[in-house]
Amino acid sequence: MKKLLAKTRAAADKYNMFGQNEKIAVGISGGKDSMMLLMLMAALRDFHPSHFELTALCLDPCFGGVENNYTPIIDLCHKLDVPVIIKRSRLGEIIFEERSESNPCSLCARMRRGILHNMAIEAGCTRLALGHHLDDAAATFWMNLTSGSRISCFSPVTYLDRKQIYLIRPMIFCREREIASTAARLELPIIKSRCPADGATERKKSSDMLHELEKTYPNLIERIISAIQHDDISGWGQQ
Repeated sequence: MKKLLAKTRAAADKYNMFGQNEKIAVGISGGKDSMMLLMLMAALRDFHPSHFELTALCLDPCFGGVENNYTPIIDLCHKLDVPVIIKRSRLGEIIFEERSESNPCSLCARMRRGILHNMAIEAGCTRLALGHHLDDAAATFWMNLTSGSRISCFSPVTYLDRKQIYLIRPMIFCREREIASTAARLELPIIKSRCPADGATERKKSSDMLHELEKTYPNLIERIISAIQHDDISGWGQQ
């Protein structure tokens, strides 16, 4: 975990992700990425000079009308001394039953983000940490290039004027394989997604394509991120 912690702090310090004495929300879904983010943020809280507080936010989409059992995650939050707020929603029902979306992922992501933003504000947080990692960034860039005909990526830090809240992505220097192996070694509680579209998203397809290309072009994903930083795409070159 030390290696991931060093990379997370490096990203946070490079992009000024933490404000002094602020309250930061950590979005957790139960997946390996968000659970590792929670662990890393709790570790940073204990020694980072920004002296920030944490609150974990969990949005249950209730796919199939069934509520997830988050007891193991609640127990971990208590162990880390991080308050946790769980909100049940009709997101799954709206997306897959009422709307019957042909492209459910886009609408689901927008609705999920909106709810999480409001949850963070209601909890008195000024920043919301999300669990995107380096592989996610490269896949997003590739997806935007091949499907959207544009050169862009999500930003390390985004300020939402309407909500007056910052979105931060502290794990953007961490590789997915490092996160997966560390999460397994720490035996973090993982809740498998029950989303009907899980594993079939455009981002997943882009990610799989890049990982396949890496077999021929070693370190391709790191090279993509280096190029994004070098050309300051979507704020990645900021100091």
